[in-house]
Amino acid sequence: MRLKRVAKPFDNPDYIFELKHDGFRAIAYIENGECKLVSRNLNQFKFVLLSQSLAKLPVKSAILDGEVVCLDGKGVSQFNRLLGRRQVPVFYAFDLLWLNGEDLRRLPLIERKERLEKLVKKSKCRELLYAHHIEKDGVALFEAICAKDLEGIVAKRKNGIYRNDGKEWMKIKNPHYSQAEGRQNLLRGRG
Repeated sequence: MRLKRVAKPFDNPDYIFELKHDGFRAIAYIENGECKLVSRNLNQFKFVLLSQSLAKLPVKSAILDGEVVCLDGKGVSQFNRLLGRRQVPVFYAFDLLWLNGEDLRRLPLIERKERLEKLVKKSKCRELLYAHHIEKDGVALFEAICAKDLEGIVAKRKNGIYRNDGKEWMKIKNPHYSQAEGRQNLLRGRG
């Protein structure tokens, strides 16, 4: 699911709203005691300790969509720590696409998230976190994250299926987010 950027937050009872974490978007493919973390561009991330932790989830197979992040003591994502690999990251899971041979992509998002939350709780994996959401009140959430200098929010149609046309999920970024300053130069320098 690609994210379409929109300029302003909105309220809508057909949507859920989540915090947009500042990290690397990844799909976690877990099967037979192994985990691969794959980027949007189909590159495999080399977060060995995180992959090893996710591989131990109590599943035969699973596919999770989420964000690889490094968190500070307050639980705020710190992109430079992730980029510099200065700490072991965690995986903030916000969707469950496959579980033990069952394709879940055609289920409504809200049902997939319910199953995901149960899996995260059952796993007791410290490196796997569940991305909580609120319903309908996107404007209030956006104002709260801007006041805390967080990256932004993501709006998702709560009954939407998982598809890759960029129409179901939208990101609204905090225009004053301090960690974004100088980001383009930093990323360009990494080649």
